[in-house]
Amino acid sequence: MDYKDYYSTLGVKKDASQEDIQKAYRKLARKFHPDVNKNPEAEVKFKEIGEAYEVLKDPDKRQKYDQFGSSWNRARQSGGGAPPGWENIHFGNGGGGFDFGDLGGGGAGNERFSSFFEMLFGGGGPGGGRRGTAAGGPAGFGGFGGQGFGNQAGGNAEATLPITIEEAVQGGTKEIALADPATGQRRTLSVKVPPGVRSGQKIRLAGQGSPGFGGGAAGDLLLKVEIEPDSRFKVEGADIHTTVPVAPWEAALGSEAEVETPTGPVRVKIPAGSSSGRKIRLRDRGLTAQGGVKGDLLAEIRIMVPDQLSPRERELFEELAQESEFRAR
Repeated sequence: MDYKDYYSTLGVKKDASQEDIQKAYRKLARKFHPDVNKNPEAEVKFKEIGEAYEVLKDPDKRQKYDQFGSSWNRARQSGGGAPPGWENIHFGNGGGGFDFGDLGGGGAGNERFSSFFEMLFGGGGPGGGRRGTAAGGPAGFGGFGGQGFGNQAGGNAEATLPITIEEAVQGGTKEIALADPATGQRRTLSVKVPPGVRSGQKIRLAGQGSPGFGGGAAGDLLLKVEIEPDSRFKVEGADIHTTVPVAPWEAALGSEAEVETPTGPVRVKIPAGSSSGRKIRLRDRGLTAQGGVKGDLLAEIRIMVPDQLSPRERELFEELAQESEFRAR
């Protein structure tokens, strides 16, 4: 029997933690389970990852595997038997796959069978009495051991939902295209974005997550909101910041100006004697803060001067400089 790289089978490094190994196995087992994946090669792959996990999940067996490697395999071929701790690892079909036969019967085997499914699907195995199982064990687990696990709900999935700041403030319906990591198939979903949503918040789409097993309900899809950068606005907490350019005489004498907001332009009063940096607050035009309170929009005044002056403009500025008693410093 050729040497098998169990780490490669599970797609993990040799120094992977037990948690990483378990996560890798769960992901692959769900992907290649014969009840889910109808590809003829899926059952073979499922057996291979089961064989690898049976060894690597046990620290003692994993240590022996790391120690003996191919030497242990040659010892089996020559009739020398397996090293201590490997006695319960059986290979069916001439060493082609992991044998679940001893997990389907009663006694200790049945306990191990139950533990296997509790680990993989988060529910009980045969006779476990948990959701999706029937007394004595449901049927239909791909023919392994003559027993199955019944209905099992699918897990939740996560994705990022990028939105504009206008969508964040006003809400609305947005379409998002997602690709299934297992099949590569794309699907389009319509998402209702609540008004005032903020980056980091999650929108739950019931039943749009990972598919269930044996007729079990699908999990949910959790969309993490991410407000896209916008050169016109800056988000700080629940408040939105922007700028309003004004001319020097508007700042000095007072005026009105148009401020751009995510919900459209708004006319505001520029108080006389305004300096750059002064902020005009438009209440309840921001995002939703904790407790459902709306944030504000803050428009910062920026005094702008012309790049080039006409002769008359220069003359007026020079006259103002001579007449004014104002000193900026």
